[in-house]
Amino acid sequence: MKATSIRARVRAEMTDEIKVIARRHLATDGANLSLRAVARDLGVVSSAIYRYFASRDDLLTALILDAYNSLGQTVEDRERAVERDDLTGRWMAVCDAVRGWALERPHEYALIYGSPVPGYQAPPDTIAAATRAVTVLGTIIQDAAVTGRVQTRTGPPAAELPDEVAEDVRRAGSVIAPDVPDAVTARALSAWVTLFGLVSFELFGQLNNVVQHRDEFFGHQMLAQARFVGI
Repeated sequence: MKATSIRARVRAEMTDEIKVIARRHLATDGANLSLRAVARDLGVVSSAIYRYFASRDDLLTALILDAYNSLGQTVEDRERAVERDDLTGRWMAVCDAVRGWALERPHEYALIYGSPVPGYQAPPDTIAAATRAVTVLGTIIQDAAVTGRVQTRTGPPAAELPDEVAEDVRRAGSVIAPDVPDAVTARALSAWVTLFGLVSFELFGQLNNVVQHRDEFFGHQMLAQARFVGI
């Protein structure tokens, strides 16, 4: 094996170990990561960490990318396992995957969907990873639209989209669901916010002493959102 290959493997292993320890600190310290504390747990001097991550923000970015990609992969795998014609089943699979991932990895969920980290600005290269999960939902409503299986109106007439809102909706729809009517895309975006709002409420204790049957409540709410969107 070439020396460069060995060095690359050692570097990759060390990088992974640093991230494992950093994730443990997320559980105890939140996103207030200290490279010095990570180095201490790793058994090296703090300057050694800087060979792998130039700053705390670089380490945070790596953790954020890992979290988004892990969530995205989970969502993609769960949705892919459902029959393509079962639009409701695909929708529910996505919702269940998001919730299941969040409950299994609450500190990583809090890192990407909790309070912003003071002084940290995510770089543009996090955008693709961050949109993986919502892109799957976009694919579902796109499939519903092209097969004529989406209702453009559900319930009483909705208020007309203000011009500024319609512009945002069209921009989002052009990327994730180009053949979907604006009204449906707007409802889908609202459903997306509802999904993560409900997951956050459960994870951060806002449903305590209010909802006891969490699985059933979540399933009911997400099915209602599917119908609201028009699936």
